[in-house]
Amino acid sequence: MSDSASQTERGAGDRPALRRLTGMSAQQFAQEHWGERPLLTRSAGGFADLFSAEAVDELIAHRGLRTPFARMAVEGEVLSPSLFTSSGGIGAEVNDQLDSAKVLAQIAAGATLVLQGLHRTWEPIAAFTRDLVRDLGHPAQVNAYITPASSRGFDPHYDTHDVFVLQIAGSKRWTLHEPVHPHPLVDQPWSDHREAVAAAAQRPPHIDQVFEPGDVLYLPRGWLHSAVAQGETSIHLTIGLRATTRHDLLTTLLARAGEDPELRRSLALGVDFTDPASLLEDLAATVTAAHALLERAEPEQLAAQMHRTHAAATRPEPVRPLATLDAIAALTADRTLTWRAGLEERIEEDEHNIRLRLRTTTLTLPAEAAPAIRALRAAPCRAGELPGLDAESSLVVARRLLREGLVVPA
Repeated sequence: MSDSASQTERGAGDRPALRRLTGMSAQQFAQEHWGERPLLTRSAGGFADLFSAEAVDELIAHRGLRTPFARMAVEGEVLSPSLFTSSGGIGAEVNDQLDSAKVLAQIAAGATLVLQGLHRTWEPIAAFTRDLVRDLGHPAQVNAYITPASSRGFDPHYDTHDVFVLQIAGSKRWTLHEPVHPHPLVDQPWSDHREAVAAAAQRPPHIDQVFEPGDVLYLPRGWLHSAVAQGETSIHLTIGLRATTRHDLLTTLLARAGEDPELRRSLALGVDFTDPASLLEDLAATVTAAHALLERAEPEQLAAQMHRTHAAATRPEPVRPLATLDAIAALTADRTLTWRAGLEERIEEDEHNIRLRLRTTTLTLPAEAAPAIRALRAAPCRAGELPGLDAESSLVVARRLLREGLVVPA
């Protein structure tokens, strides 16, 4: 079985966020494109529910954004923040808030504005990103690029993460070339291959198309690209996917090398690093011990470690503290609750208790609450009708889960 075919069989088949971007099944996308080939999806649908020109103005003028949530560039050269930020004034004594008038001046002069981290600052995008992360199994971030007419944001380059590009407004001409360094890691930027990138950009492109609102491009990491706005201001979203790699898997495995006494041994006395031959015996022993370490790898332990790494790179659905306190105080049996989206937890059960191990705490409940926990994780439930509990106990458990931030009011 091929790698791509085996990957498509893992996880749930219903991945609506991914289908919205690609117009195809997860299996087809994995087999034909994931990590390998670009995909241009014309008229994937409107994205006004996620972002718009009005949202850009709202963020610039009224949200008090600071660097690094914004940056600006002209023809690939990043501008000094002082050219588009200023003091927040009394009560907000910082010097790096976006200055709407300065931003206007720079855009009018041809600068591209990049609004970074929109998965943290704009709720419609945050909610969609959580859905997409669930569909893909890899962390994601979202930036918006606002480019004046006929301006180029950045020179041909490649990214060290996969991206989905969503054209929101205006039009933009994208030019793509095949990789000069396939599957680059985070510490392997395009600038390490500047001459090869420049040479490749002179060859016939793989894609050279004008994107219109509603078009979506999937671009695997390493593919060269540049873009030029056409006759009006262009707005597009870039969803960056920080894909977990086999290199990450190997790094996690080798992090356990310190548990092996053979790999903790000192090198030979008098080792001479100017003489490669002096390393031969220790190198052979190290390879043998490392091979044995890899052979002993237990998928369960490795998966748990990778799960913790993934959890640290993502954030669950936010809770509304005051609304939650009101919901607890006024909770009735018919109030519907849902499991908090994107929550990373591990469940352990024994004959007496069920424990939910979260990133920073552990919640322990009586074993009788286990059916209620499983039901809530699967689908919304009424607070007074949790499986396995009478009405009074159901409300007690519901209040506890609300207070601990595991469930939210529907």
